[in-house]
Amino acid sequence: MTTQKEILVPDIGGFDAVEIIEVLVAVGDAVSKEQPLITLESDKASMEIPSPVAGIVREIKIRLGDKVSEGQPILVLELTENTGATTAATAPVVTSFTPPAADIAATVPPPSRPAPAVPAPIAPKDTPNPVAERVEFAPGKLPHASPSVRRFARELGANLALITGSGAHGRILKEDVQAWVKGELARPRGEAQGFVLAAGPAIDFSKFGPIETQALTRIQKLSGANLHRNWITAPHVTQFDEADITDLEEFRKSMGDDAAKKGVKLTLLAFLMKAVVNALRTYPKFNASLDPDGENLILKQYIHIGFACDTPDGLVVPVIRDVNQKDVMTIARDLADLSARARERKLKVEEMQGGCFTISSLGGIGGTAFTPIINCPEVAILGLSRADTKPIWNKATKAFEPRLMLPLSLSYDHRVIDGADGARFTSHLRLMLSDVRRLLL
Repeated sequence: MTTQKEILVPDIGGFDAVEIIEVLVAVGDAVSKEQPLITLESDKASMEIPSPVAGIVREIKIRLGDKVSEGQPILVLELTENTGATTAATAPVVTSFTPPAADIAATVPPPSRPAPAVPAPIAPKDTPNPVAERVEFAPGKLPHASPSVRRFARELGANLALITGSGAHGRILKEDVQAWVKGELARPRGEAQGFVLAAGPAIDFSKFGPIETQALTRIQKLSGANLHRNWITAPHVTQFDEADITDLEEFRKSMGDDAAKKGVKLTLLAFLMKAVVNALRTYPKFNASLDPDGENLILKQYIHIGFACDTPDGLVVPVIRDVNQKDVMTIARDLADLSARARERKLKVEEMQGGCFTISSLGGIGGTAFTPIINCPEVAILGLSRADTKPIWNKATKAFEPRLMLPLSLSYDHRVIDGADGARFTSHLRLMLSDVRRLLL
């Protein structure tokens, strides 16, 4: 004989007229005890209503979108739960023989040493689920999904904050989670997957005092977005070093008049570019880029060097092409020309593309060191700070001598370049800059 039971809405915390947003079973389904039957959503929370007993669904008395309260019928179950009661008539008869206690004591020898104390049982600890911990939600954006869908997303490691729901009112369904996971698995390995940036706090600064709002320039907006992307995409490491440019600076000043006659201002940056060309030839990985999939390294057979140029509208990076084929005077002339046109907003788009390596010089402003951000898809950038005269120990004369030292800050993409090569690169630059004759080799 079968027994049917009507399942009612239980106590739902005093809420009234709560909408049904999911019906999780159908007629004919076998449900177990505590299995969710429906999902309700109030203004403050979503909740699943579990089945108090096991059985077969024979009738469903609600529909999706209905509003229910405590005590309303949900469905009718045909009970299949075994009560577990065992009657005397059906209980198996077990016979056993228990020897007298005296006989047992006589046959078991006494222990040679006291039995060790039994340690107290260790209570099991909850082990955090590393997959579930990966599911993050963007502040201010609570995903519209039922508890069952949230649990499903945690099991797959899916980030609900990145999924667009196809259900009513933008609700995220189980199918949406599955489609998102399939899409993420199909993406190239080089892309950052499931990365969510925390939204900045919205603060009314006028509460604290007078303020003035100033719009960012177009260049600042573009460069800011690119710098942000580059900082996130490439794992940066910065190698700091110093180069003795005492002799180089003396030579540069001695050539000032000759350069002026040719209409050229001979700057230290022109010599730095020649030194960088030599270093890039020696260490070709610095003149490379990762392919979009992150599987191959593209080694470039040309050398185009960009330089960061400060303009009234923001930072731009003009590129000098084929630096390896030019002498110092030609490089200095190109530097002056591109810098002037950058400040006048007359640079062409192609004059800011194709760079292999970038130099950012802050020596004219100040500072001792900084961490320049890589100009991706390049894999390295060299920062120059203000040169300063320091006492340097001379092993030959066994005395300290005043030397002009130039701080070098080399940032590189650690996916391509390791620390040893970073140190070798700056050491090579130090060697090139310490003796201007080496630049001719």
